[in-house]
Amino acid sequence: MIGRLNGLVAEKQAPLLLLEVAGVGYEVQMPMTSFYKMPELGESVTIYTHFVVREDAQLLYGFASKVERELFRQIIKANGVGPKLGLAILSGLSAGQFVQIVSQSDANALVKLPGIGLKTAERLIIELKDRLKNFTLAQDLQSTDSMPLDGELGSTFVDAVDVEQDAIDALVALGYKANQATKTVGKVKLPEMDSEALIKAALKAML
Repeated sequence: MIGRLNGLVAEKQAPLLLLEVAGVGYEVQMPMTSFYKMPELGESVTIYTHFVVREDAQLLYGFASKVERELFRQIIKANGVGPKLGLAILSGLSAGQFVQIVSQSDANALVKLPGIGLKTAERLIIELKDRLKNFTLAQDLQSTDSMPLDGELGSTFVDAVDVEQDAIDALVALGYKANQATKTVGKVKLPEMDSEALIKAALKAML
């Protein structure tokens, strides 16, 4: 089991992070709420991981904190919820937002996320409400609403076409329909946005 990695950020292509650890590159899938917190290329970072072994693949999921990882593990314990859906949930909602939604039995807030219908939302709430009753957000987790939208994480000079396509590709990877992703990205994009800021704005617009 790979539980934690410390290394240099080699590549960032949301929702994938390539982390170089002692000469080995680990490809890690991250929810966007964690991805937003990753430093610039070449900088050092520690992430907490969840390793999944399947017959056809070995997948590594990464998180900015132990709290986010533990919440992800609780989510994927729910019947019919796999890592891909868990990733989508924690990309659209911060840990704090998700815990609050479950505690308030707000199924309507969950159905706005990709891959979640009303039955799945209701099942998640039923299965997780007691489990998350005493869930402590021990760290100061930033919600998606508190992340910057001004493109500070990227270069001052960005290729608008590449930025837009990167954002669309990331949203599709998270489970959104291609036409929905394209339409939303086109609606919220601003010239100064980098791909991370554009993804964040699009996710917020979909909720």
